[in-house]
This record gives sequence, C-alpha cells and structure tokens, in this order.
Amino acid sequence: MSTITIIGTGNMARGIATRALAAGRSVEVLGRDAEKAGSFAAELGSNVTSGTVGTAPAGDIVVLALPFDDAKKIVSNYGDALEGKTVIDITNPVNFETFDSLVVAPGTSAAEEIAALTPASVVKAFNTTFAGTLVAGEAGGQTLDVFIAGDNADATAAVSSLVSDGGMRPIVVGALKRSRELEGFQFLVMTLQANPAFETFNWNTGLKIVG
Repeated sequence: MSTITIIGTGNMARGIATRALAAGRSVEVLGRDAEKAGSFAAELGSNVTSGTVGTAPAGDIVVLALPFDDAKKIVSNYGDALEGKTVIDITNPVNFETFDSLVVAPGTSAAEEIAALTPASVVKAFNTTFAGTLVAGEAGGQTLDVFIAGDNADATAAVSSLVSDGGMRPIVVGALKRSRELEGFQFLVMTLQANPAFETFNWNTGLKIVG
C-alpha cells in the first residue's frame, strides 16, 4: 500500500484524503499544529498517520492542500527533501481581497511558480474540484473529472492512477503550462459560485466533459 502525504488540514485536505483512502492508499497528514493534525487524522479513520510540517514526507506523492502563498513557502523550506517526489499543486491563485483577478502574472501559473522552487516533479491536479464533491466522490450523480497537467510522464501517470483508483476520471490535459488555463477557468467557476444571481450554485458543482 503506497502512502500519500497531504500537507494541510482544511476542507480540501479532507476531500483528497477521502479519495486517497478510497483508492486503497495510506495517508499521512502533516500540519503546523501536531494536536490538530492528530485529531484530523483520527477523524479520517484507519490507515492515516499524522505529523508536523517540516517532517520529511513519507509519501512518494505529496499534496499541497494549502493556499498559494503557503504552498510556495512550504516547498521552499523543504528544499531538497522533496527531490524524487511528485508534488501535487491544487491551488487557485485568486486575489481573495477583490475576487476579481489572479495574483500570478500573465503567461505563468501558480503551478509553474511552485515548480521553480522545488526539485520535485510538480503536477497540477484537483484545483477544479471542490472539497464537498471530493468527500462525496461525485457531483450531481456524476463521476468527478480531475484535470491533470505536468511535465513528467511518470509523475502524471502516478497522479492519474491515484485519481482513477479513487473512483474519479483523470484527464491529462498536457504540460504543466496548461495549468494557466486550468487556474483561469476555475477562477471563473469560483466567481459563479460566489455570485448570488446563481442561487443553485453552492460550491458542490463540478466541471465535466461529456460527449
């Protein structure tokens, strides 16, 4: 049984941990507060361990279930300890003060900025899925589509396997630079969720390609 390390103890950490456990993986949760991380791990059930941020991750796949700025700090602090690992960036670099723009410059993405800070193979995934749908494993009765972007074929294959085994459909959209479109499109979806004009949008929607 392979291990997935999740850094963070928020809603997205819970959703991804739920899918990882469904995929038959063991989960390691790392948080800033050891007691909080331990309680979070206990809530998730068996096959979940906990530790503090800064501890060398046990998993070959490390999920940054953190806001963008925090994710950058974490990978910078870990340095070479992440070498040889696959790091999943789930962030959406939204300006939450205005909710009207992204905070990354045109022609780049949060994933690319994070990749520049670590020797790990960075893969963009789960930024287009909301926490509640991950816990449920579906949205509106439909299997979740998880869009994946990365430059390393082995890393994207490992993330695709995790997604598939967790009961979702992996869609590899191309190189890591495709994160620019994934982040931009999810920003648009988030603005719709927050718009009171769309009364039935409640953060439990999902992006789905059908045909």
